[in-house]
Amino acid sequence: MYQRGIRGAITVENNSKEDIKQATIELLSEIIEKNSVQKEDISFVIFTLTKDLTADFPAKYARENFDFKYVPMMCYNEADIEGAIKMCIRVLVVFNTDKKQNEIKHIYLKNAVNLRQDLK
Repeated sequence: MYQRGIRGAITVENNSKEDIKQATIELLSEIIEKNSVQKEDISFVIFTLTKDLTADFPAKYARENFDFKYVPMMCYNEADIEGAIKMCIRVLVVFNTDKKQNEIKHIYLKNAVNLRQDLK
């Protein structure tokens, strides 16, 4: 078994608790489904948010909606790079799996779809 990372990102329309909640649920749902992730196999989750997202923590909604009570999670600010996408939540889910690196399905939704064209 290997420890692998799944990357993903999604954008939101507004800096609101509801938009952050819905985006977090949508992104994690897709990651879990497309990669057949079991909660018990997750080592940790890291979220980053662009500096224009300050209304809430995505990890809060992962705990509440996916029962990640014992999954270590952290939230950070994304590097504020000129010209970078705005209103974006990014995630790195690190989990244990037998999948090879090229079998991992990274998920990019809404305006974040163009972040990693090379992974499509």
